[in-house]
Amino acid sequence: MPSVTRNTRTALALALLMLVGGTCVSLGFWQLDRATERRIIAATIEMGRAATAIELNHAIQGAYNFKNWTPATVQGRWRSDLSLLLDNRNLNGRPGLWLATPLVIEDGRAVLVLRGWFARPLGENKAPVVPTPDSDQQLSGELAEHVPRLFELWSSAKPANETLAFAEPAGFVAHSDAIDTNLLPRRQNLAVAELSKVSGLNFFPVVLLQTSPTNDGLIRAWPLPSVDADKNTGYAMQWFGFAAICLIALVVVVWRTRRSRSPRLF
Repeated sequence: MPSVTRNTRTALALALLMLVGGTCVSLGFWQLDRATERRIIAATIEMGRAATAIELNHAIQGAYNFKNWTPATVQGRWRSDLSLLLDNRNLNGRPGLWLATPLVIEDGRAVLVLRGWFARPLGENKAPVVPTPDSDQQLSGELAEHVPRLFELWSSAKPANETLAFAEPAGFVAHSDAIDTNLLPRRQNLAVAELSKVSGLNFFPVVLLQTSPTNDGLIRAWPLPSVDADKNTGYAMQWFGFAAICLIALVVVVWRTRRSRSPRLF
């Protein structure tokens, strides 16, 4: 009976070690795959930023081939009345908002410009009044295929579920030289197609993340996906190390089991 119990325990130990070791190996290869994905993303960002800047005013309608992180320039006029805030956008751990305003070019097409970040007004701090001149603006920035979505930046183009409306609040002037951000509607996420449907404007199928400096007090630090592939490689080595420990333990258990079953001469 003790022999049966010992054999059962040995079998369970071997099965557990093989299961844990196999799982560790799988997790190691998964981390290596993640490292490869991040290297590809890093290369894509570098390639996009190294591309020739696109002049949106001269882009041929219907022949768009825009990619993320491609530099672009545009000249047009703000549509202040269609401005809105994208909520819950943190910067360095500080809660804040992005200001988004359409810019209309001479032929009537429009591009949604993410103009920058400001800290969420707390306590006695007031929402900023952002200068928005009612004159031609020359902007530069980087293109994004859609507005970065909350909690899933750069990875989803699903339309938001909220209903978008631009009922002008009291005191809002559509074509003033400044925007009181306290009066603007807030959204968590936004699809350009939805904004086009509500506003009637013919939007480019991309968003411009403004990088050119303007005297508006906004911070232009846009989110990027993590490209730290070395971290994933390090995690993979840890998982493979755990798998090696399981293999060593497996060999030790098998060796002890065979030794205990071998006949003793003395």
